[in-house]
Amino acid sequence: MSTFEEDAAGNNVRRKHASSEDATSRDARTEHSAREHRIKESAQRERTAGKNARSERLAREQTKRKLVIPVAIVSGLIVVWLGISVLIFAPDLIYIFSPFRGNPYESPPTGERDREGSWAQISQPITKGPDWQQIVYNSPFQLGEKTIAGYQNTLNGNQEAYYNIGFGTYPGIDGSTVAVPMAIEFAWQHLGLWDIEASMFVGFSTTHKAYMNLITQRPTFAGSIFYSTHLERDHPVDLIIVTEPSLEELEAAQRQGVTLVQKPVCYDAFVFITHKDNPVNSLTIQQIQDIYSGRITNWKEVGGRDEPITAYQREPNSGSQTAMENLVMQGRPMLPPETVKVIEGMGPLVNAVAEYNNNTASIGYTYKYYIDTLYKNEDIKVLGVEGIYPDEIRIRAGTYPFTTCYYGVIRGGEESATGGLFLDWMLSIEGQQCIKQAGYIPYLDI
Repeated sequence: MSTFEEDAAGNNVRRKHASSEDATSRDARTEHSAREHRIKESAQRERTAGKNARSERLAREQTKRKLVIPVAIVSGLIVVWLGISVLIFAPDLIYIFSPFRGNPYESPPTGERDREGSWAQISQPITKGPDWQQIVYNSPFQLGEKTIAGYQNTLNGNQEAYYNIGFGTYPGIDGSTVAVPMAIEFAWQHLGLWDIEASMFVGFSTTHKAYMNLITQRPTFAGSIFYSTHLERDHPVDLIIVTEPSLEELEAAQRQGVTLVQKPVCYDAFVFITHKDNPVNSLTIQQIQDIYSGRITNWKEVGGRDEPITAYQREPNSGSQTAMENLVMQGRPMLPPETVKVIEGMGPLVNAVAEYNNNTASIGYTYKYYIDTLYKNEDIKVLGVEGIYPDEIRIRAGTYPFTTCYYGVIRGGEESATGGLFLDWMLSIEGQQCIKQAGYIPYLDI
C-alpha cells in the first residue's frame, strides 16, 4: 500500500473515532440535560409544596387567631364570674367546711368541733331522695322574726349583716343519733330548709345529753341556719326524740321534780352484729344473755369456730346500752366494764366489729336503722335472734324478739306548749307520713 493510501485509511479511522466520541458526548449532554431538567422539576415541586404548606400554615394561624379572641373573652368572663362567686360565697363555704363551729363573728374561735354530738357518729349524707315529697303545707310551726344582730367585714372588705332568729312556734329539738334524719325531715317540711341548712339547723347531742338538756331546760344544741343567721342561744330544749330512758336519767328527772311524758313515734329493731365471715348466723336469747354475762366465751359453744368471743359493750346511759340492759338482759348482770371492751359511740363499735383483725370473733349491738341508713359497713352482718331476722313486717308485728321504739319526750305540764303541740303533730297522719318518708317504721299503721 502506498503512503497516500495509508494516510487515507488513517484519516478514516480517526474520523470514525471522532464520530464515535461526538455521539458519546451528545448522549452525555442529553443525559445531563435530562438530569438538570429533572432536578429543576423536583425543585419546582418542592417550591410549590413549600408554598402550599406555608399557605396552609398561614390559614391555620389565621383560624387560630380568629378563635383566640372569643376564647379569651369567654375565659375572661368565666374568671370574672368565678371571682365574683368566691367573693360572694367564700364566707359560707369557709364556714361549712371549717373544722370549727361556733359564732363565726367571735374571735378567737371557740374550738367547738363542727361535727360533734350525733354528727360525729354519722358517715352517710342525709339528703332528699329523688322520690321526696312535700307533705306539710301551711305549717303552724315556724321560726320567729329575723333581726340584725350586727355587722362584720367580709373577705372583699365590705360590711355584711349577720342575723339572729328566734324559735317562734317551732320547738327546740334534741335527741338520739338515730333520730337525726327524722328531725331533718321535719325541718324540710315545716321550714323549707335546703339540705345543708337543715343539717346545720339540726344538732343532736346524743341520747343521754338530750335527756339531761330536757330535764334541766338547757339551751338547744342547734346553732345556725347557714352562715349569716343564728338561732337564739338561750332557748331551752322543748322536745327530744330518743330511745328509752335509763334508770339514771329517770332518777335525774325525779331529783329535778320533772315528769317525763314520752310517747312512741316509730318502731325499730335492736340488733346484734358480727363480722360477715363469721359462720354463726343466729343466736338464741339465752345464748346472747350468756355471752354478755360471761357464761359463754367461745364461738364453738354456739356452733361457730373454736375462737374466743370478743363481746363489745357501749358506755353507760347510751341509748344502745340502756336497750341492752332493759330489753335484752332484763336485770341479768352483764360482764363488768374492766373485763370487756367498752366502745363510746355507735360508729366506733360498728368499725370494731367489722375489723378483720378480730378474726371474725367479735359481737356488738346497735339499732337496725342506724346501720341501714347512718353508718353503713359492708363487713358486718346482722345476726338473727331465735332464727328470726328483723324486717318491717316482723318489727311491726313484734315477732322479732328485740323490737323497740323511739319516743317523743316532753316535760310534764307542757302538753299545750310548743313541744307538746309538736309531739301531737308527730303522731298525726301527716306527722307519721313524714316519719315514714324519712325511712322509719311509723308507729301508726298508715
